[in-house]
Amino acid sequence: MTELDINFPLVILLIGAIIIAIHLVKAGIKRIGIPSMVGFMLLGFLIRLSDTQWNFVTPGLEEILLFMAKIGVITLLFRIGLGSNLKGLMRQLKNASFIWMSGVTFSAFLGFVTSFYLLRFELVPSLFIATAFTATSVGVPVSIWQEAKALKTKHGELLVDVAEIDDISGIVFMAVLFSVVPVLGDASSESMTRLLLFSIGGILLKLLIFGAGCTLFSLYVERHVTEFAGKIASTPGSMLMVAGIGFMIAALAGMLGFSIAIGAFLAGLAFSRDPKAVKIDTSYKTLFELFSPFFFIGIGMMMDPGVLTTAVVIGLILSVSAFFGKLVGHGLPSVLTIGGSGALLIGLSMVPRAEITMIIMQRGHAQGSWAVPAEAYAGMVIVSLLTCIISPVIVQKLLRHWRVVGGEVNE
Repeated sequence: MTELDINFPLVILLIGAIIIAIHLVKAGIKRIGIPSMVGFMLLGFLIRLSDTQWNFVTPGLEEILLFMAKIGVITLLFRIGLGSNLKGLMRQLKNASFIWMSGVTFSAFLGFVTSFYLLRFELVPSLFIATAFTATSVGVPVSIWQEAKALKTKHGELLVDVAEIDDISGIVFMAVLFSVVPVLGDASSESMTRLLLFSIGGILLKLLIFGAGCTLFSLYVERHVTEFAGKIASTPGSMLMVAGIGFMIAALAGMLGFSIAIGAFLAGLAFSRDPKAVKIDTSYKTLFELFSPFFFIGIGMMMDPGVLTTAVVIGLILSVSAFFGKLVGHGLPSVLTIGGSGALLIGLSMVPRAEITMIIMQRGHAQGSWAVPAEAYAGMVIVSLLTCIISPVIVQKLLRHWRVVGGEVNE
């Protein structure tokens, strides 16, 4: 792509209009209590739909929007990692791990069965959907629980712990999936079992080594980097230095064969250990709010309007599985820990699928229709929209109806 390929004044005009639209959508969505990401995905699809009529998304603009969407993925996953509390998570691992294992297993199983046997998708698309089903959008329910002043209860802390494990495991599953997809996509492959084991073993080994490197950075280097950045620059400047390091770690992950999303998440985890990172996160917010919406806009723009009718049917069927997967998978084992009312809240709160789920589907869709067909991708976008709208509404009503007493949610 050269400068001659792009009408820069027009591109800048459209980018500016999109940025304004982002904030208008965010303000409007906030008034009705729906997560902003829902509005951004709808905005992206509206852009795609408008382009079919007026053809204003030139190849140059599309390349720039794709680039900004990739930056959005990095800023999004870096902040998710930065907001994780690994020490608190390790303390609650005994209680949370059983709920996590049950929820992830049942959600993946239900997603695969629905996709492969009911919707008749091929093996690889069904594996993508099953993997995407395992993740949870922790940011969606957390805001509802915070508003109800229930996040610091035993129920709320358990929710955050399980949701964080869901996201971490979803990223690991994504790495494993992308290591085996090339093998599964090659129908002529011989010794399939050996190749699969070799691929899985290789990616897990690289992930372990990369994770160990990030751990060493977190223990012995991160604090010095943060202090140095604070000495030579003000808070916004130090934030930019930290963000730059996060970008470099994400790029290194991409060079090693991982997703840049995995690298960004691990970079965020590396900085999450230091309490000073909380201050960095506050100044990081502007960068996050500028770029992260473009990821969700990109999701909407990748939807094919031609498959919308089919996608609605697929999305509705998958949404039922998505609801029951988390409600039963996470809710039933929670009964043993926090009782019936708390278990219902945990199960419903785990239902939303957004960031990690759509990163998995987006990367699969980029591989081609053999990995994630257009109707499967669009169907999962609808799953994300429905789960992020319906679940928070129900949870909000339940939290208003029940009371927070003595650190617990009571009927």
